[in-house]
Amino acid sequence: MNLMENVIIIGSGPAAWTAAIYAARASLAPLVIEGDITQENQDKGTLPMGQLALTSEVENFPGFPPGKLAEYLLSAIPGNRLAMLPPINPDATCIAGPELVELIRAQAVHFGTRVITGDVVDVDFSGTPLKLTHSDGNIYETHTVIVATGASANYLGLPSENRFKNRGVSACAVCDGGLPRFRDVPIAVVGGGDAAIEEALYLTKTASKVYLIHRRNELRASKIAAQRAMEHPKIEILWNTIPKEILGDDQSGVTGVLLQSTSGQPNKTVSVSGVFVAIGHTPNTKFLQGKVDLTAQGYIVRPIPFRSNTSVPGVFAAGDVADDYYRQANTAAAAGCMAALDAERFLER
Repeated sequence: MNLMENVIIIGSGPAAWTAAIYAARASLAPLVIEGDITQENQDKGTLPMGQLALTSEVENFPGFPPGKLAEYLLSAIPGNRLAMLPPINPDATCIAGPELVELIRAQAVHFGTRVITGDVVDVDFSGTPLKLTHSDGNIYETHTVIVATGASANYLGLPSENRFKNRGVSACAVCDGGLPRFRDVPIAVVGGGDAAIEEALYLTKTASKVYLIHRRNELRASKIAAQRAMEHPKIEILWNTIPKEILGDDQSGVTGVLLQSTSGQPNKTVSVSGVFVAIGHTPNTKFLQGKVDLTAQGYIVRPIPFRSNTSVPGVFAAGDVADDYYRQANTAAAAGCMAALDAERFLER
């Protein structure tokens, strides 16, 4: 039989591990359920570490200026966890996404965080204690829960797209657009909503040209955003087209996109060094449907401004699972801190 927990944290990205650091240092003995590496999770885009698992270089997380990091990583990350990472590049001057998550995880474990692998498949928030059903069938009881399961970027579903993730295919211009791979070269953005326009406009700061690929003959974005895109000298909108194939090779990564017309025109190819997919995100909240209030898009509702509380007392949300606007590692980590503090104060009361 499982003991009653003070706080259980669901997730394994910067929000979850930052929450664990704060909860552990507050002597709450947090338990983290970090997900599992399964084919099902891979297909759903819900592998442990979240979006950072697919990020090869992280230049905008504080505390990691350019420098040779290999020696530090080898000393800070436990050997059994190092064996699960891609080989550390001894000449790398930039922290990789998986490495960053492992460092935050190691910090949380150092302060006493306990970790179990697997997925939460169901919850019972109808009363106290709160109950979580693990994928192995065990039921965990706890006074508080911090949900930090993140959101998965929506991709096109092309095999070639998956092949070139981290080598020219991305779902976050703010995260990756400033990398050397994408500077002073033509870039493509796929989508027609406000998010796609924001990505395209952001990329004009570094790219030589931005192709906006949209399946219709009219943008879905707000009028003012659409006007900015259409008037920008660096943006060319390719109407009535969809990506049929991401082109590239093992040495260069992405080199172009094969476009299929949605209006009966011949296929054509555009030469680009990167493809940013901006067709939305799906929050990882399927197991919470009917258990906490969610938005129409599935994000957890936080009814109290500037707090991590959800609609259920004792349940808190942190990171991209409740954030459809910023979606950054920094903001997720900050939200994890807030959720841990809110959970600690809830327990004190």
